[in-house]
Amino acid sequence: GAVSDSDPTGLTGLLPNGGGFRYYSVAASVPRKGPEDYRLTVDGLVDRPATYTLDALRKLPQTRMVRDVQCVTGWRVPETPFEGVRLSRILDAAGVRPDAKAVRFTCFDGTYSESLTMEQARRPDVLVALRMRDRPVEHAHGGPVRLYVAPMYFYKSAKWLSGISVTPDVRPG
Repeated sequence: GAVSDSDPTGLTGLLPNGGGFRYYSVAASVPRKGPEDYRLTVDGLVDRPATYTLDALRKLPQTRMVRDVQCVTGWRVPETPFEGVRLSRILDAAGVRPDAKAVRFTCFDGTYSESLTMEQARRPDVLVALRMRDRPVEHAHGGPVRLYVAPMYFYKSAKWLSGISVTPDVRPG
């Protein structure tokens, strides 16, 4: 229906009678990325900018969390497992500078961006997620890599993650 077509999380299908995951309307026009061409760049106010391949991210220590997913529209999906690399670990590897106050995320759909304060970004329940529901994150769900911000509404969990930029201030998404 019209509601699921505009659901920015792509999780409507987890609801009773949802009939499986729905594509976010943008997904059809988003280029697919796989192990051969996916890259995650880390830049901005850091001492050691980096670019990660999918394989490099998979080789880092992985954290698995099972949480309820809460959407701003009021529905929730209980006990959804996510697995990936703690964002704090990637920030530490990059060497965040003292004047940094926020982290901005960009996505390879070319349009979506989102920001967290440094305090939010460093929480242990914020992941650069590679797996969701114990499977690799599919393209429709923002794969191969998406942000997962457990404590916040799901729209903060940016899909098709391609860039992590450390900034002096929070820029609204």
